[in-house]
Amino acid sequence: MKLCISDLKNRQLWENKGYELPSFDIEEVKEKTLKQPMWLHFGAGNIFRAFPAVLQQTLLDKGFCDKGIIVCEAFDEEIIEKAYAPFDNLSLLVTLKADRSMDKKVVASIVHAISAKDNMDELEMIFTSPSLQMVSFTITEKGYSLTDSKGEYYPNVLSDFKALPEHPKSLMGMIAALCYKRYLAGKLPVALVSMDNCSHNGTKLYNAVKAFADSWVKKGLVDADFADYIDNPSTVSFPWSMIDKITPRPSEQVRALLEAEGFEGADIIRTSKNTYISSFVNAEQTEYLVIEDSFPNSRPPLEKAGVIFTDRETVDRVEKMKVCTCLNPLHTILAIYGCLLGYTSISEEMKDRHLKAFIQKAGFEEGLPVVINPGIIRPEDFINEVIEKRLPNPFVPDTPQRIACDTSQKIPVRFGETLKAYVTSGKDLDKLTYIPLFFAGWLRYLLGVDDEGNPFTPSPDPMLEVLQGHIKGILLGDKGPFTEILRPILSDSKIFGVNLYEYGLASKVEAMFEELVAGKGAVRKTLEKYMNEKQ
Repeated sequence: MKLCISDLKNRQLWENKGYELPSFDIEEVKEKTLKQPMWLHFGAGNIFRAFPAVLQQTLLDKGFCDKGIIVCEAFDEEIIEKAYAPFDNLSLLVTLKADRSMDKKVVASIVHAISAKDNMDELEMIFTSPSLQMVSFTITEKGYSLTDSKGEYYPNVLSDFKALPEHPKSLMGMIAALCYKRYLAGKLPVALVSMDNCSHNGTKLYNAVKAFADSWVKKGLVDADFADYIDNPSTVSFPWSMIDKITPRPSEQVRALLEAEGFEGADIIRTSKNTYISSFVNAEQTEYLVIEDSFPNSRPPLEKAGVIFTDRETVDRVEKMKVCTCLNPLHTILAIYGCLLGYTSISEEMKDRHLKAFIQKAGFEEGLPVVINPGIIRPEDFINEVIEKRLPNPFVPDTPQRIACDTSQKIPVRFGETLKAYVTSGKDLDKLTYIPLFFAGWLRYLLGVDDEGNPFTPSPDPMLEVLQGHIKGILLGDKGPFTEILRPILSDSKIFGVNLYEYGLASKVEAMFEELVAGKGAVRKTLEKYMNEKQ
């Protein structure tokens, strides 16, 4: 069985082996979409293929829509070359269930896939089409950033600021330039929808686009009214959203199962930019997508595929519940301590009584007290599902090493927002135990030495070199105090949301860090102490 449009015509062969196939005419949908594009997406990676693309497939299958999605990749163009082009833009979604069974669905809603490089003319044609309703993004939080860890603009951004580029060097510069083309085409309305897993994602996208618009208006490079066009939600909206679906790298175990039943082309490829791709994506069954219902040019009826549309305040509450308490911080704790303890599987970590107790206490005892119930999802139910069902799923091959990527960028939201909520509500930060224990564990992780004293390579992080530079003199077995060494990190409110020294947390983190670096086995010993003493 080859994943291509011609081979899908032998439907009985695929269906006899349990594959769900598209029920619509793929070529007809492609033709309609290219004539009148409705949905353009940036970020061709696994989460897009496993979730938003499948939502549109549901609408197509049920007859609620007759157009698909055009996807553009601006960061890792090998994804298009190796995971889209050889398979007629089809992909296979493998849903991994806790009972080790799989659902297999061929996804054909992506009708056209292009790279951003050298395709500005085509993107302009799509962007200036009056039919375009939505431009969505899964480009990770870093994709919206215009500055480096020092707060200085990236060279590509500066280059795009200085002139209205025909061939933008930065993605956000490209989006702003395309918005200007849409403005010139008649101030056409559109929704720019971030679906990335970060706080207030729509505002991050707005701030980036607006920075370019303001720069160009100030320099007289564009019409003065362009900034107003970007600012007006009746012409360009930037809805907030909350997305949740664990989508690990393609699994060798899944690949082997697919190949055993005759599925061809399931090789797993690591691109030169360290993206793991294949013709298939594997993901958990649970999924949530909540979006602020602000679409000035209408939108696909995605509520019929399970998307929850609501107001901005509710999205904010759901996002804070998930990102700041009920899932993402727990994931990050498991990532950091899993690396220190030699784990390579999140589900295996959930069998570790100390680690399970850690995330239970961090979530229920320290996170939930400052969570506002969003109304549409009960926080206690959500966190219970995460701890008891989702994270222990042995068939979701997620790794602490993957989750540990970019931890410095995740801490401000996943933990910093909780700290700020404590401050705002007048609660005493000094009473916290498990969040400081995570901070100490992260500092211990930065040493690049596991609990047995073996070196390991920390996952990629844009601040890794700077952070490790601060602690490079610390060795396993060293004694404190470490105050002066750790002060540049623990005082950085950009990392923690607050200056930990101002709220009495830094000394606690320093003491815990000293326990964690005491020698071999100190991580386990420290976990045992803090998990047991609070029973």
